[in-house]
Amino acid sequence: MDNTIIRDVFVAFMRVHLLHHAAKAPIFGLEMIEELRRHGYKLSPGTLYPILHGLESAGLVRSRTEVVNGKMRKYYSATAKGRRALAEARQKIGELVSEVLEE
Repeated sequence: MDNTIIRDVFVAFMRVHLLHHAAKAPIFGLEMIEELRRHGYKLSPGTLYPILHGLESAGLVRSRTEVVNGKMRKYYSATAKGRRALAEARQKIGELVSEVLEE
């Protein structure tokens, strides 16, 4: 299979995963790199932050900066638009999984 297709699918999964966590509680980069690693995704900050910035540019998350242990940390939270997008994604994922894994 074309590796581009696989990468695109995994990036889409990561976006939904990030949005899922951002809808539950504010998230930050390193925490999400570790969370995604537990699910088999190996990514660097150079991959994660553009995804988070893209979600923010799309209005799906908003960020705020906070000082933690003397360092600036950016937290991302889902917006109302992001929560609606997540609900729609969950429905579509459910339909797709049901059909694709049917056997």
